[in-house]
Amino acid sequence: MSPLTGVSAKTPFWRDVRVLKWVFQLVVLGIVIGVIFWLYSNYQINVQKSKIPTDLRFLDNPANFTFPGQDFDQSSPVRAAFIQGFYNTLRVSIVGILLAIFIGTLVGMARLSKNFLVRTVAGAYVEVLRNLPLLLLLTFMNLAVVLQTFPRIEDAWKPLDLFVVSNRGIAIPWFEGSGMALLGAIAAGLIAWWLAAWWRNRLSDKTGKPSRALLFGFTSFVVVTVGAWIILGYQWTLPVVEDRGTLGGLRLDPSFFALLVTLVIYTSSHIAEIVRGSILAVPKGQGEAADALALTNAKKMRLVILPQAFRVALPAIGNQSLNLIKNSSLGAAISYFELTQVAQITVGNGSPAVPAFTLTLLVYLAISLVTSLIINIFNRRLALVER
Repeated sequence: MSPLTGVSAKTPFWRDVRVLKWVFQLVVLGIVIGVIFWLYSNYQINVQKSKIPTDLRFLDNPANFTFPGQDFDQSSPVRAAFIQGFYNTLRVSIVGILLAIFIGTLVGMARLSKNFLVRTVAGAYVEVLRNLPLLLLLTFMNLAVVLQTFPRIEDAWKPLDLFVVSNRGIAIPWFEGSGMALLGAIAAGLIAWWLAAWWRNRLSDKTGKPSRALLFGFTSFVVVTVGAWIILGYQWTLPVVEDRGTLGGLRLDPSFFALLVTLVIYTSSHIAEIVRGSILAVPKGQGEAADALALTNAKKMRLVILPQAFRVALPAIGNQSLNLIKNSSLGAAISYFELTQVAQITVGNGSPAVPAFTLTLLVYLAISLVTSLIINIFNRRLALVER
């Protein structure tokens, strides 16, 4: 409002901050769309000139290669090879994430130990592994440890007569029967665990007696899974050395073992620091309250400190899990047949590179998005609800 006339003057739109913000954003958006359109146009022109196919018809061509240690016919289509590579990526990623979180949690707690030796060893583990290039560590693990340190198959190590360790891989005891049925039995056991824990917690709330939810839940899980194992007629098969290989059990390919161990120890070194910082983020009063209740150090950590620390640590641990999944693509450097290695061999056999690697990128993107969804679900479940 003008002080002389008492009439408010309307701000011109070219000087209005809100209008300028919208105009700036629209201009930036237009530039980005223009650059993308220009790049796509150039791509189309170059593809037409070079006559490179961009469709997915190559998936019907024969693969013309086999997977080491796996039952895969080289006459199978490329589609089947990508599916097998997808399974191999999931196998090393899921097992690696579980082991990395477990080991990282233990090392993170050890970093805060009052024992000088435990604290120093854990600190050295973290500081050494975190500062090594992952590809160099993977190459060293494959060449120096698996292929050179492990004995030849004739002199294989046989710990407890249950395992066979050699430079041809590691054979472990395995079961005979349907894998899907066993997964169903394990899922039923987990449901029984949850129901037993829920029942014991409700009973404890009503009576005031100790719930012992972990004991009852674990017992229910064991009863259900062991019962299903017996009913379905599963049996263990132990590996034995035969000629230049092993018979029975499950053989882990040397490249799989090297990749798994490298991803686990590298990722766990980062998770250890996340866990350590998250434990320190828990207010000291929580630990003092646990001491006042005469809880042992183990119970204080398990029941009071860690549940609150994981609320803080979960988003960062989720990021490390995603990094592990993406880092599994380095298995191509040691000939582990995951998605990236399958794509490279397929392109080397004459398949078009652009659609092959685009398909690989989309599969990795899908895996990462599903993993992020699962992590976000757990994050919402652990989040504090304010009233």
